Amino acid sequence: MSSVISALDADLLAEEIRAVPASMDAFLAQVERRAFRMAELNLGHREDALDAVQDAMLRLVKHYSDKPAQEWTPLFWGILRRRIVDLQRRRKVRSIMVGWLGGKDDDGDDLPMWEPADTAPGPLERLHDAQSFADMAAAVKLLPQRQREAFMLRILEGLDVAETAQAMGCSEGSVKTHLSRALQRLRDQLEDWR
Repeated sequence: MSSVISALDADLLAEEIRAVPASMDAFLAQVERRAFRMAELNLGHREDALDAVQDAMLRLVKHYSDKPAQEWTPLFWGILRRRIVDLQRRRKVRSIMVGWLGGKDDDGDDLPMWEPADTAPGPLERLHDAQSFADMAAAVKLLPQRQREAFMLRILEGLDVAETAQAMGCSEGSVKTHLSRALQRLRDQLEDWR
């Protein structure tokens, strides 16, 4: 940003930065052109840039006019930067909504409808999921009862070790042992799915 500003108005900028403004009006007059240029470069639209600068100036006057003059510069540029980001976000959301819902462009012509991508799994993925679930269910059924209980309570239900031990009526060490053995057996049985 500083390279763009220095390329556009190096002499004017150097003079204005050195002087501490005597009043809020003087400060706003001092930064007005640079702020507009920055906003227009970021937003790419003259009217939006004017709105952003005007809004930043109003917010500075309304909320920070009681601050010392040395603090106005960083406050103003921070307000303007946030306003530009807000306008960019709003523009993006608006374009997405218009794309989804349809609408009219500036000339009154209908805009094309945008259909969100179909992210549902395809037939091959669904078949793969069904096969993997069937193999997993068969492998879990082959586990000894205590290992199956430990696996289902800890992994599928998400209980912690203490809760699992209480549910199984055994010690926490037994839960860890049963779960470890169950996981190892499942790894061995489901090696093809890796």
